[in-house]
Amino acid sequence: MDTILNPLYIAVSWIIVQFHSFFSLIFDKNSGAAWGLAIVSLVVLIRICLIPLFVKQIKATRNMQALQPKMKAIQERYKSDKQRQSEEMMKLYKETGTNPLSSCLPILAQSPFFIALYQVLNHIANNQTVGVINQSLLDSANKAHIFGAPLAAKFMDDAGKIENLGASLTDVRVVTVIMIVLMSASQFYTQRQLMTKNVDLTVKTPFMQQQKMLMYVFPVMFAVFGINFPVGVLVYWLTTNVWTLGQQMFVIRRNPTPGSKAFTERQERLRAKGKLVEAPAEVAAKQAAEEARQQRQQPKRQPKSKRQAAAGGGQARTRAGSGQGASQKQSLEKKAPQDSKANGATPAKGGSASGSRNTKSGQRKGQQRPKHPSKK
Repeated sequence: MDTILNPLYIAVSWIIVQFHSFFSLIFDKNSGAAWGLAIVSLVVLIRICLIPLFVKQIKATRNMQALQPKMKAIQERYKSDKQRQSEEMMKLYKETGTNPLSSCLPILAQSPFFIALYQVLNHIANNQTVGVINQSLLDSANKAHIFGAPLAAKFMDDAGKIENLGASLTDVRVVTVIMIVLMSASQFYTQRQLMTKNVDLTVKTPFMQQQKMLMYVFPVMFAVFGINFPVGVLVYWLTTNVWTLGQQMFVIRRNPTPGSKAFTERQERLRAKGKLVEAPAEVAAKQAAEEARQQRQQPKRQPKSKRQAAAGGGQARTRAGSGQGASQKQSLEKKAPQDSKANGATPAKGGSASGSRNTKSGQRKGQQRPKHPSKK
């Protein structure tokens, strides 16, 4: 492995030595500031070189988000035929010019430098020369401490090894824990910022669920692996996480994904500055909605005294209405017997049927034939 990666060891160690020589003009050459800033400068140089790949990563991520509905439809259509499903997926990628691996290019391109730096620091911890780092530079690097922790020390190192590096176990544990927490937190916030601000919320796809899961998985992975990283590697990885966070904030603010929360905020900023030219139909629709909102009047809230007065008036009207109804009923009941007497009928409680019978009997009684004279 060392034979294969030896050219990379030489390149990484040479870059670190050059930056260390520069910072030695400002700080002590054996200080942690000179060696720590050399590692930070290595990260900045690598990330600047990876900016084109980062742009491709952004485009690939957006294309994958846009293709998720079509990919889901293909999966549903050919769920029983995996081979046909794969063929249709590749055809879709080819038609749209999308490469699923483009989103992983920055990490893949950065991995060799990460491995090389890890091995260089391991050689320093074991007091072995590596690349262009000779014995004098090796002694200087072993004397360098960052907040009391040597560059080559790890969280899992025993007290004897740390004492050989001229430090205490407590200092190393405290510094490494703080750096691991910061590294995990920066990774979590970077992924969370991507999910909450730069994702099209109108499209619900499995891709969003995967990204949400990675938001919690990556910080845990960094925390687990971080206890085995030397302090110098923790400096490297914390710096690259902070760079990624700042770079992503810049991209989200300047070029957000259409349909995302960041895109809406950017449109509002441009509209406030007068730099956003909207279509006439959209402007007319907004004006109509604003006029309708202004014309819509809400009922005013009345004082308590007026509400009580209104309630009292309603009760009085109700009582008055019930009194009038009772008087009308009584007058109708009085009028009914008079009508029946006028017609020659006897008032009865039996309702309309008994009234009709009484009327008929009265008619028969009034039409009786006179008695025969002999019967008088």
